[in-house]
Amino acid sequence: MEQSVLNDKSVKPTDEIIFSIIGDKELLWKQILSYVYDNNKDISEEWKYYNDGKSWLFRVFKKKKTLFWIRILKDTFRIAFWFGDKLEPIILESELPDNIKSEFKNAKRFNKSRCIYIDMEDSGDFENVKKLTDIKVNN
Repeated sequence: MEQSVLNDKSVKPTDEIIFSIIGDKELLWKQILSYVYDNNKDISEEWKYYNDGKSWLFRVFKKKKTLFWIRILKDTFRIAFWFGDKLEPIILESELPDNIKSEFKNAKRFNKSRCIYIDMEDSGDFENVKKLTDIKVNN
């Protein structure tokens, strides 16, 4: 697994820092945040440094419910969605690609939840993030 690049606790990430690291993935970043804000109310976001992983993570949430986490990697970023076991039928019956369904089905459980990771590379990944965000918001 690639390492996060935002490891300095004293340097809070800014758009300038993020975009200098993710390069041409900047458009995907902006599309995701636009989609979330344009299609939902009460959206918030925060950067927080986590000592257990020794890196900064970006959290997007609705009221108190976390929609997803973003970790900045070299030349890209990874989005993590956590879903409770009760959402397995919804995810497996969704129009998500089979590889994402399989990843969820086989993911290691943590407190009755499992994670789906998306490393952002192209518009197909953006479409999957939209679907996962909608599942999260609506359930």
